[in-house]
Amino acid sequence: MNRRTKIAAVGFALLLTVGAGGTAVAMADFAAPGADGRPVVREAAALTGTAKLYRPAGDDITFSFDAHLAAKDNTDPQAATGTFRFSHYKDGKGGYAVAKVDCLTTGGKVAVVTGKVIETDVDAFRNKRVGISVHDDGKRDRLGYSWVGRDTDLEVPPCLSSAPFEKVLPGTGDFTVLPWQLD
Repeated sequence: MNRRTKIAAVGFALLLTVGAGGTAVAMADFAAPGADGRPVVREAAALTGTAKLYRPAGDDITFSFDAHLAAKDNTDPQAATGTFRFSHYKDGKGGYAVAKVDCLTTGGKVAVVTGKVIETDVDAFRNKRVGISVHDDGKRDRLGYSWVGRDTDLEVPPCLSSAPFEKVLPGTGDFTVLPWQLD
């Protein structure tokens, strides 16, 4: 066999191997066997985890997420469910809010979640929709939120937030973003 034929054969074998592996990974995402042996379809998207923001002045700022989009709702990010919570305290002063998720979109390692505040001790957040973005880079996660800027009284539309501009405190970012796979 000449050299070109050998190279072509090896390349073809690699493509077959990679293709088979990719198919196995895709099948694992959508049809992994459950405890009862039947295929279990993974959810369409998710954002989970907790982190503290880095602030040199020592502020205690925490964000926690438990947001999910079921596989059956794959084409409707506004069918997402769950909650997220954020708090900001310094020198014994501050507040918290809990929001009920009303939209979740993810792409790669980035997620945007919005929700209506259902519990808070901060009047400015009461019954407002807020948006948060997360970048799960696996080393030092980042986070952004909709209430930055001069006009913080704006009503945030579903599925929107700012870019993830804040760094989380090293060792606290355990966000997990499950990428949305539109089919």
